[in-house]
Amino acid sequence: MPVPLEYKRASEEFLKFLVDARDIAMLSTTNQAYTMVQGVLMTFRRRLDVKDAIAFAAVLPPVLRAIFVTDWDIDAPRPDFTDREALTREVQSLRPDHNLSPDSSIRDVARALRLNVDEQALDRVLAQLRAGAASFWDPT
Repeated sequence: MPVPLEYKRASEEFLKFLVDARDIAMLSTTNQAYTMVQGVLMTFRRRLDVKDAIAFAAVLPPVLRAIFVTDWDIDAPRPDFTDREALTREVQSLRPDHNLSPDSSIRDVARALRLNVDEQALDRVLAQLRAGAASFWDPT
C-alpha cells in the first residue's frame, strides 16, 4: 500500500494552515501563528475527555493532530468551557513572553481550521462533544 497522500503532503498542508492563521490573525510570522494555534488547541483539549479528544483529533490534518495530542496530561482536571474572554486569556498564557495571540485568536484559528478541514466532518464531531465545544470553534 502506498503512503497515504495526507501524510505525504502533511508539511505543505500544515504550512498552508499556518499562513492562513497568520493572515487571518494579522500576525507577522508563522512562528507567531504557531504559538497561537498551539494555545488554542491546548485550551480546547483541556476541556475534553480522552474519547472526545481522539474523535476531534481524527478530523484534523496530521500535523495539527500531532500538536493537539503532544504533551497531554490525560489525568489533569477538565475545566468547563467558560466565556470567550477567559478562554482567550488561557490561549495567551502559553509562552507569555513570546505570545502575540490577539484577542480574536480562537475565532481566527477556527476560521483557518475551517479552511483546511472537512467542515461537515468537523461539525459532526463537535455536535457530539460536551456543551461549549461547538461554540468554541464558531468562527463568527
